[in-house]
Amino acid sequence: MPLFTIRPARACALAVGLIVFLGSCLFPALTRAQPPAIPLANVYHQGVDLQAYWVSEKLDGVRAYWDGAQFWSRGGHVYPAPAWFTKQFPNQPLDGELWSGRGRFSQLSGVVRKQQPVEEEWQSVRFYVFDIPIKNTPFATRYQRLKTLVEESGSGYLMLVQQHPIKDHETLVAKLKSTAAAGGEGLMLKRKASLYQAGRSDDLLKVKTFDDAEAVVVGHRPGNGKYQGMMGALEVELENGRRFRIGTGFSDSDRRHPPPLGATVTFRYRGLTATGLPRFASFLRVRNDEPEPVR
Repeated sequence: MPLFTIRPARACALAVGLIVFLGSCLFPALTRAQPPAIPLANVYHQGVDLQAYWVSEKLDGVRAYWDGAQFWSRGGHVYPAPAWFTKQFPNQPLDGELWSGRGRFSQLSGVVRKQQPVEEEWQSVRFYVFDIPIKNTPFATRYQRLKTLVEESGSGYLMLVQQHPIKDHETLVAKLKSTAAAGGEGLMLKRKASLYQAGRSDDLLKVKTFDDAEAVVVGHRPGNGKYQGMMGALEVELENGRRFRIGTGFSDSDRRHPPPLGATVTFRYRGLTATGLPRFASFLRVRNDEPEPVR
């Protein structure tokens, strides 16, 4: 007589658990972690008390979370960086952006998304850090700690995003114009007293010459006239579940090969309609900053 018995349901559960365990051991690249709990930005509006904020340039890079051992994407996937790139990084979490310079997002995305990193391509990449996940500590204090960590690391690939006080709205607008004229994407405002917490809030504000947002592609509308046989418009869904169409901003190549269903796209717009939808939405690009799938 057996010392113990395993019921069928229990046996099934054990088998599934064993398969998951073995899969994570044998094929770790196929597993996906929970997305990092990071702060996200709202949009700046005139009337904000700018004395409570510091300003920095908004880098047109790839958001990355360093957990002390590797980089994670916003979606919870690993960016496989060369070992020499992170060799002198601190073994504690850092929040920042992988960046190669102004106007180089497409090239950068192609570099950092590869499952097998090309070492020559990573030579032009830097990790610009703008925050450190320390609980119950105001940003002004966290920033000083971050500055010390970067200096002590001695790494040529770890950089600090410079923060500065801002006097008033007029000064902010002038700085935005000069940044845009030099090829920059915009500015970021960080509340000095803010704590490190996940989600969107006014603790972090983006300042740009135009409004932009992201949406998920849920449909393709056929084109007419000169766009006959091509995509005429994308049907997209916002984070709040609202849907609308984007019909401008596409090249002919985009229309022949439109972003697939489920892709996240970035679009620009001019304010909101009376019903709360983006006005004059225009396609900018596919947000392809998640690592490539393992083949």
